Amino acid sequence: ADQLGRHEEPLVVAQPGEARHQGDASIAGLVELHVALVNEVGLADQVQIFTPLALDDDVDVIALAKHLRYARQTGEDVALPGDGTFQVAEVPAVAVGAGGVVSGCCAPAPSDATRRGAKDLIPIVDTHQHMWDLGKFELPWTKDEKPLARNFLMSDYLEASSGLNVVKTVYMEVDVTPSQQVKEAEHVIEMCRRDDNPMSGAVISGRPSSDGFRDYITAFKDIPEIKGVRRILQAGETPPGHCLGGKFIESVRLVGELGMSFDLCMRHGEIADAAKLADACPETRLVLDHCGNAEVHSDDRSKWRSDISALAEKKNVVCKISGFVATAKKGEWTTADLAPVIRHCYESFGPDRVVFGSDWPVCNLSASYKSWVGALKEVMKGESEERRRKLFHDNAIRVYRLG
Repeated sequence: ADQLGRHEEPLVVAQPGEARHQGDASIAGLVELHVALVNEVGLADQVQIFTPLALDDDVDVIALAKHLRYARQTGEDVALPGDGTFQVAEVPAVAVGAGGVVSGCCAPAPSDATRRGAKDLIPIVDTHQHMWDLGKFELPWTKDEKPLARNFLMSDYLEASSGLNVVKTVYMEVDVTPSQQVKEAEHVIEMCRRDDNPMSGAVISGRPSSDGFRDYITAFKDIPEIKGVRRILQAGETPPGHCLGGKFIESVRLVGELGMSFDLCMRHGEIADAAKLADACPETRLVLDHCGNAEVHSDDRSKWRSDISALAEKKNVVCKISGFVATAKKGEWTTADLAPVIRHCYESFGPDRVVFGSDWPVCNLSASYKSWVGALKEVMKGESEERRRKLFHDNAIRVYRLG
């Protein structure tokens, strides 16, 4: 496990000796080791197993590896040659092309709750995945957030979200310096096109009030990985009412014409502006980030509650259940503290207009990825599986057109 953290390339675990029998104990031991690494360390795609087996001629190891990997991602059972069906909980992750595991040599995965297979979990689409490399991009705002003033890479994300069955993510722009917006977009497009991570789309940064916005966003109109645009509205340079300027509204309408959505990250006292923007741009889907940045420990949420209820009446607006946990102090919140915000947003927007987002790594200011997901699941446990699946998966596929 220590070595895994030091290698960018996958670690290859090679079977010692000359054993070449499918039932050899050393092979089962390797699989058991792999399962332990995957479940305890959370680095499924960084471990490869090489087993020099005398495979039957009719066993295509590479195809089998792909099949097993697909099964883990989708939660489906997988039929293996010659030995019936393994349930997903019994299938260790296998890197494509790394060698193979065939029926008869797989040791069952541990069955306790922390080592369950994907079959037991509703798949998650994370609609708010941040990621940055400060060696490549300038994020001036991190100077005021020291815990975030370091690199947060895909490998860190995969570790933070391991075991939760996150099947797709949507990258959320990170407010890079404006001169790097195109570079950021190009970087995440390339990430989306790779098959070694769950990123499936991106919401990129933009300045709708700028004269150059039309040319900027139109350049991405035929790039399917670009799903939308966001402009941070809670910073000092965007005063109240900024999103209601004529140029801003014109640009948000254009975003909708291009088939994209617009994410709104704004101060909780300005949610009424979002409702006005929704009226002005009826053909553009707006996504309200972080439950409108409600404060976890607020003594009076009456204005926030009424503004959320009014915004929910706008059918072109979706609410993202994400991020607001960061307004609490680390270690000073409970699930009960989060529940009133979550429930009001859910009940106002309804089961078809809410999506999940982690806001990782910003959530780390107050909560780990897993503790945030755990709290949300606890709040939502009384809803049907169909409704919980809409929140965590189905709605996001539709809203961000991830098909």
